[in-house]
Amino acid sequence: MEKFVINGGNALKGSVRIGGAKNAAVAILPAVLLADSPCIIENLPDISDVATILRSMQMLGAEIRTLSKTSVVIDPIHVKSHIVTKEMAEGMRASSYFLGALLGRMNKARVAPPGGCDFGVRPIDQHIKGFEALGAKVTIENGMVDARATKLMGCSIYLDVVSVGATINIMLAAARVRGLTIIENAAREPHIVDLANFLNSMGANIMGAGTNVIKIRGVENLHGTTYSIIPDQIEAGTYMVAAAATRGDVMVENVIPKHLESIIAKLTETGANVEQFDEAVRVSMTERPRKCNIKTMPHPGFPTDMQPQFATLLSIAEGTSIITEGVWDNRFRYVDQLNFMGADVQVDGKMAVITGVEKLNAAPVKAVDLRAGAAMIIAGLVAEGQTQVEDILYIDRGYENITEKLTLLGADIKRVPIKTDIAVLKHA
Repeated sequence: MEKFVINGGNALKGSVRIGGAKNAAVAILPAVLLADSPCIIENLPDISDVATILRSMQMLGAEIRTLSKTSVVIDPIHVKSHIVTKEMAEGMRASSYFLGALLGRMNKARVAPPGGCDFGVRPIDQHIKGFEALGAKVTIENGMVDARATKLMGCSIYLDVVSVGATINIMLAAARVRGLTIIENAAREPHIVDLANFLNSMGANIMGAGTNVIKIRGVENLHGTTYSIIPDQIEAGTYMVAAAATRGDVMVENVIPKHLESIIAKLTETGANVEQFDEAVRVSMTERPRKCNIKTMPHPGFPTDMQPQFATLLSIAEGTSIITEGVWDNRFRYVDQLNFMGADVQVDGKMAVITGVEKLNAAPVKAVDLRAGAAMIIAGLVAEGQTQVEDILYIDRGYENITEKLTLLGADIKRVPIKTDIAVLKHA
C-alpha cells in the first residue's frame, strides 16, 4: 500500500507530455481479438488498467511481446477461451468490452461485470439490447454475463440513451458480422472514433464514427495492423486544470486541441489564458480563478471525467459556481474529501453548489475513484501544508508516471509506503 505526500504552494511551470488515451486503449486492446494475425499497438498509456487487460488477454490465450513501455505486439491466433472470470475482471472497468470482442470472434462470450461493480451503477442494458438485436441470447447468472449465438446478423439498433460502452461493444460485435449494422443515437467521443479507425486499419468497414449514426458493414476477416493510440484528453485536461489552480504556466504537449475544446472554453471562463498550437496547449493563470457554471454531457459536451478536477479549481474561485452532473448518478462522492480541506461544496442530487474560498488547507484524504483522486492531487498542490492522499490505486488506473510528471513541473509530491504503526496496534 502506498500514498501520495504533497507539500502544496508551488506554481506548476514547464512542459508535460501526455500519454495515450486510457479510454481508447481499453477498447482497442480487446478489439485485437477480432484479428487473424498479430497487431502492434503503440502509444499505450503505462497504467494499471492496460496491464490488467493485457494480463487477461494472455489468460485467454493471446501471445504478448513487449516492445517498450508504450508498445506491444499481440498475437490473438491461439485464443480459444471465451470466459473472462471474476478474478480476471477484478479492478478492470473495461472488462465488458471482452463481451463484444469475444462474441464477434467466436459467437460466444462469458464475462464477469466490470470490477464486480453493481449493474445499477453502470447498467449494461443497452449493451444487451445491441447483442440481442444482432441475434445473440444474453443471460446473467452467478455474477456472469453470458452471450451466445448460432449466427449473428447485421441490424439497426437505436440506443435509448447515449452510451459509450454500448456503442463500443456493438461496434466490436458487429465488425465481422454479415450485413449492415446501424447504431443510432451512438456516442461520439474521440475514443469511439479511434476504435473505428483501428478496426478500419484491420480491414473493417465502419462509417460515421464521431456522429450519432454509425454504420458497420461486416467483413469476413480482419487482419493484423500497426496502430498508434490517440493522446489522452482527460490526462491533458487534468494538467491544464492543475496549471490554472496553482497559478502556474504549463505547456501541455502531444495533444489534439480539438478534443479539448470544452475544457479550454471553461478554463478561459475562469480567467486562465490558453494558447493553442498544432499539438500542444499552454495554460497560465496569474490571478484567483473566477466562478463559472458547468454541466457535464456526452461528447462534444463537457466531459464528466473532468468534473472533479474543475470542482477543485472552482473551490478556490471568486464567487459561487454550480456544477450539474448530466452523465452519472454518483459522481460527487469526493466532495466530503474536498470539504475536509476547507472547501465549501454543497450537493443536492446531481447538482453541486461551490462557494469559493480563498485557500484550501492540507488534510489526509482518499481517492474515492480515478478522477476524484486526480482532484485530490490538485487540491494538495494548492493547499497550505502537507496533504496525504491514500487509496492511490485508483489514480494508477488512469495516470501514468504522475509523480514524475508533476515533479518535473515543480510540484513537491512523493509516493511513499503506508507503514503500519506496530505500537498503535499493540495498544489497540
